[in-house]
Amino acid sequence: MLNDPREVIRQSPMTARQWIAVVLMIALNALDGFDVLSSAFAAPGIAKEWGIGRDALGVVLSMELIGMGFGSIVLGGAADRFGRRPTVLGCLVVMAVGMGLATTASSPTTLGLWRLLTGLGIGGMLAAINAVTAEICSNKGRSLAMSLMVIGYPIGATVGGTIAALLLKSGDWRVVFEFGAIATLVFIPLVFFLVPETPAWFLVSRPADALERANRSLAALRLPAVTGLPPMEPEAARASLLDILRPGLLGTTLLLTVGYSLHCITFYYILKWSPKIVADFGYTQPQAASVLVWANIGGAIGGGLFGFLMHKFGIKWPTIAMLVAGTVAVSLFGLGAESLPGWRLAVFFTGFTTNAAIVGFYSAFAHGFPAKVRATGTGFAIGAGRIGAAGSPILAGELFHTAGLPLLPVSIIMALGSLGAALALLALRLREAH
Repeated sequence: MLNDPREVIRQSPMTARQWIAVVLMIALNALDGFDVLSSAFAAPGIAKEWGIGRDALGVVLSMELIGMGFGSIVLGGAADRFGRRPTVLGCLVVMAVGMGLATTASSPTTLGLWRLLTGLGIGGMLAAINAVTAEICSNKGRSLAMSLMVIGYPIGATVGGTIAALLLKSGDWRVVFEFGAIATLVFIPLVFFLVPETPAWFLVSRPADALERANRSLAALRLPAVTGLPPMEPEAARASLLDILRPGLLGTTLLLTVGYSLHCITFYYILKWSPKIVADFGYTQPQAASVLVWANIGGAIGGGLFGFLMHKFGIKWPTIAMLVAGTVAVSLFGLGAESLPGWRLAVFFTGFTTNAAIVGFYSAFAHGFPAKVRATGTGFAIGAGRIGAAGSPILAGELFHTAGLPLLPVSIIMALGSLGAALALLALRLREAH
């Protein structure tokens, strides 16, 4: 019988309970997608009620991304210190409170504060669910599970945007956040009862009853127990949150963080600006919004198919290929289109390629960081990416308005983020996830 729960998980076929946990991780990532796109749908009502311009509205909308960035960095380490499951549950509580309080906002300032709080919860949760997905899946199931987890974002954006549009027909912008708060609350008991702490966390944290608790987790996942645990690695005993910045991991941390941040500049350019760009070509707001839906449909399909590529060819080279393809797709978006179907096709391919690369990065986080600092490293990289994402629409706006550049050169410049990310990954060495 094996004495390493990680090997039990790696070598055993995926059980139904493992897939249930993975589905919940997908759904939790979908909350992120719902939050980003639903707030965009709520934006016109917010601006109308308080009579604020695009500049002030942009600050309010950016608060969620800033919150996500700092939440990933600050709370991502909590998943390594206190456990993945408690961190997910705690972040869900923070998110529910933030979304609930957003419905009580009486000014842009208070709304921005509650959006910041919600973003903190989402950011911390994203780092934890990435670690959970990586650590509860077998070798054969991990690539598919990671890709499915990441495509929860565009699925949530598509479904959430549709729900938000329906809700806004019969209520003001606050109903969007009311729905978000209720949906978040529903996930708390589901995670509590259906997602155990990962055995890998007990292996590196070593509480007094580590063997018993690791076996309880294995039993909850319907996997065989172990008779003992392997000796604790010397470096694990000295683990701290600064490990990701120490020799041995510093290069990995910098390459993944810089690469993901650069790619997010390109990724969020399409998500934040495509409706406005299409509307400026004479299309109605609903028609322009439909273009963004096609970007997320492309993202879901691209992310799903990319899992099979990673299973066959590994993580690094398929991700680099998608980053280069994304650079081309976003640049070609700058050529414009002569019809609404043409615009939809253009953003479909940008979503397909750029979200596939996001899947690659999330898998690289799981393989690049060892279990003792997996959530910390993932949170740091995601946090830096989200903070960079908050600046992406601002940079594009400056290029459009201040520099006076037309669509094609702006798109080419914004596409260079993905190309820079590809160069960063060229220098990256990935280890097998432990």
